[in-house]
Amino acid sequence: MSELSIKIRIADRDYPMRVNEEEEERLRTAGRIINERLKAFREQFGIADKQDLLAMVALESLADKLHTVQSKAENESTLVDKLTHLNKLLASLKFE
Repeated sequence: MSELSIKIRIADRDYPMRVNEEEEERLRTAGRIINERLKAFREQFGIADKQDLLAMVALESLADKLHTVQSKAENESTLVDKLTHLNKLLASLKFE
């Protein structure tokens, strides 16, 4: 597991990083998505200030993550309920 020196460009600014090989593609993809979201917000709202755009992207990203976490928790809870119900059904069966 070796480290790479890379630069991720976000909002016309380079950010040098040292990352594991396994993380490189994920970080490059994240940087690309951030820049795409910055462009979309700039075009949609006519905002030129990069700090405002970055704040909007950060807010949107965290809101999406919170939604994903909540959905995952709800799905896990539903799955546990269904498995519990199935276990009770199986326990109630009489095997001969």
